[in-house]
Amino acid sequence: MRRRVVGAVAAGLVLAGCGQPPPGAAPGTTDEAPTSAAAPAGALTTRSPATVLDAGDGAQVCLGGVMESMPPQCRGVPLAGWDWADHEGAYEEAGAVRWGDFTVTGTFDGTTLTVTDALPGALGTGTGDVPRRDVGPPCPEPAGGWADDPLPLVAHEEVLAAARARADYAGGWVTHRDPRPAEEIDQLLADDPEAGLVPPVVTIRVTGDPAAAEADLRPLWDGPLCVTTAERTEAELVDIQTEVNAVDGMLGSSQDTLTGTVDLQVVHDDGTLQAELDERYGAGVVRVESALVPLS
Repeated sequence: MRRRVVGAVAAGLVLAGCGQPPPGAAPGTTDEAPTSAAAPAGALTTRSPATVLDAGDGAQVCLGGVMESMPPQCRGVPLAGWDWADHEGAYEEAGAVRWGDFTVTGTFDGTTLTVTDALPGALGTGTGDVPRRDVGPPCPEPAGGWADDPLPLVAHEEVLAAARARADYAGGWVTHRDPRPAEEIDQLLADDPEAGLVPPVVTIRVTGDPAAAEADLRPLWDGPLCVTTAERTEAELVDIQTEVNAVDGMLGSSQDTLTGTVDLQVVHDDGTLQAELDERYGAGVVRVESALVPLS
C-alpha cells in the first residue's frame, strides 16, 4: 500500500527573516546562549548554488531564505571582491537589482565572504537523490496485520488532539494506508464526506509509560495505534529550539519529532558549535548544518 504521512514530523520551522540583520551582523548572544564558532581560516564554499543578490548597496550571498518576489529579496552575507562584469550572461536584472545563482568560494571573516571563485548554476542542482526517510509506524505490525475496517477520514483527529494535551507528549504522525489514488479519494469524499477509508496508523511518542498512554488513548480511536517512547517531550524540544535560535549566524531551525532532535542551520560552523551543543544538550540532540563548508 502507498504511504502518505501527515503530522508533526518536522515541526516548529523557523527561518531567519528577510527583515532581520545579516547573519554575520546579528546581535551577540547572552551568557546563557550558545556561541558561534570563531571566524575560520582557509577557503569555504556554499554547499550548493546559492542566490547572489545586489539591490544597489553591494552584493550578498543568500544562505537562508529568499523571498520569491520580483525582484527577489534576502538579507545575506556581504560579499567582497564581487564584480558582476565577471559574470555577464549568468544573472538577471530588474531595475537596479541584479541576481543569479552561483556556487561561491572564498574566505570568511565571520561577517564578510571574500570571493575567490564563483561558478554559475541553477539552484537544486546538487548531486544524487535525497535519501527517502522511513516515516512508517515504528511499532511492529501486529499478528494478522493492521486493522482495515473503514473509518471516516478525520476520525483520527480526536486521538491526536488528546495525545497533544498530554504532559509527556513527544510527537505524533499519521501514516495513510488507503491504496486508492489521491484523486479517487478526493472525489469519494467530495461525494460523501463521511465515506469510510482504510484507517491510517496513528503513531504517538511519549516520554512516559507507552502502555499507560495507549490505554488512555485507545477509547478514542478504533484504528491502528502505535504508541512508543521518546527521551524528550515536544515542549522540551521547543525550549531547546528557542535557545539555539539565539546563536549568531542562525539561518533557520526546526524540530524533528521523528528523531526527537532539533535541526539548526547556521552560516558557518567548523565543529566548535556542534561540540558545544553536544555538551549542553547531549550528543546529536541538536544537529548543526553549516551553509559554508571547507573546500574539498
